[in-house]
Amino acid sequence: MFEGLALLGQSMLTFAEPRALVYTFGATLLGILIGCMPGLSATLAISLLTTLTIRLPAGDAILILICAYVGTIYGGSRSAILLNIPGTAANAAACLDGYQLAKRGEAGRAMGIATTGSVAGSLFGIVCLAILTPALGEVALTFQSYEFFWLALFGVMMSGSITGSDPLKGWIMGILGLFVALIGQDGIHAHERFAYGDPNLAGGLSLIPTLVGAFGFAEVLTVMGERFKQARVYAVDSILPRISDVLKYWKTVLRSGVIGVYIGILPGVGEDMAAWSSYAAAKRASKNPEEFGHGSVEGLIAAETGDNASIPGGIIPALALAIPGSAPAAVLLAAMMIHGVKPGPMLMIENPSFVYDVVAMNVYATLGILFFGLFLVRPLLKILTVPRSIIMPIIFVLCVVGSFSIAQRLFDVWTMLGVGVAVFFLRRYGYHPAPFVLGLVLGDLMDKSLRRGLVISDGDLTPFFTRPISAVLAVIVIFTLVMSIPAANIAIRRAVASIFRRRAA
Repeated sequence: MFEGLALLGQSMLTFAEPRALVYTFGATLLGILIGCMPGLSATLAISLLTTLTIRLPAGDAILILICAYVGTIYGGSRSAILLNIPGTAANAAACLDGYQLAKRGEAGRAMGIATTGSVAGSLFGIVCLAILTPALGEVALTFQSYEFFWLALFGVMMSGSITGSDPLKGWIMGILGLFVALIGQDGIHAHERFAYGDPNLAGGLSLIPTLVGAFGFAEVLTVMGERFKQARVYAVDSILPRISDVLKYWKTVLRSGVIGVYIGILPGVGEDMAAWSSYAAAKRASKNPEEFGHGSVEGLIAAETGDNASIPGGIIPALALAIPGSAPAAVLLAAMMIHGVKPGPMLMIENPSFVYDVVAMNVYATLGILFFGLFLVRPLLKILTVPRSIIMPIIFVLCVVGSFSIAQRLFDVWTMLGVGVAVFFLRRYGYHPAPFVLGLVLGDLMDKSLRRGLVISDGDLTPFFTRPISAVLAVIVIFTLVMSIPAANIAIRRAVASIFRRRAA
């Protein structure tokens, strides 16, 4: 414990020097600006910044990405409150009460509450990140290829079953991501797969250009293809939060923080589900549930606490298991690998200080959103009036330049454009790209784990089901699959209800 505190203190001092502080506040501000613009996302912000920070030292680059991540999720609450348009999917729940408060002339109060909830949720998540990551890393040291195969498959299954209303579409996108991850030379024998004699495909599709296409160029096409009516921006009163608002709902903050971290740890779920789950739990526990959706302070603080707590929560499995908890965390995981950091069970042995570096990065990012959220409100609101016809061409140029800058290959630009167009059309038919990203990032781990396990067992599948931890993970994956099938879900619920009725009788 004392060793961890010493490492954390050293990390805090490392990022307290002027250059790191400039990166911290600059990236946080940029993230807030991106979050304020409806239609953009944290995944887009991290993808683009990964390409732009590729030449920086690993610590500086990852600091910028984490600060932008935190800033984007927080910034989305601005447009949710003032325009009733969530800046990111994670802020959709904030629209319900934040916009109603703004219509009553309490826009400043609403933004102060959102800032308070965001900071509190982020700090709670940071504490969990510092405590749970080393503990989970120690448990993961007992894992072998069999367990990692089921973990990777569980990540794809979770994202497919929770994202969107149709689990089948989620699984299709997840499997598509797995297929794209297999293109190129395999990781064990370097045998070409699905290359068809093309030397470019033999090297595989680069991860970052693919992600930039899926969440960058596809987003540009989607936003430019939609009609947009400039909404009214309500006047802002005092944004300093009331002490009574903070103290009165401390139980809601704590509950939402726990829910946010828990959902963040689950592979493929994401910040939006954390916000909605926290909001629903607060409504069930509230003494005034009828106020929710009509300007409830409790509802707004629950939503913003939950989505920000899930950010450190999603980083926990990314560091300890190399299994991202959300789509933005998946891109962050890829960026760490590009910069030479190897997340996973060996991280606490090979580079234990990096975990506390990430904790310190999150702390400084939280200080950034607190500063900008309370003292730079009105200038930030001007971003809401910038026409999308100006913003989107800039983002497209960044997508092209960023994709080319990683390896100076024109093929990466074509990859970005091709993936972006494909995802754009898939999104129009209800296929969400988040499972695709999880499948793409987890595909390599899943492929290597399966093949290594088969090599170790001499082709025998039995260890995948008989090892204790592997068996538990297999049951969870199968149960998730069964519960996602409507007919099976209804049948199981009826059977469980029938058992309870018999016992009651």
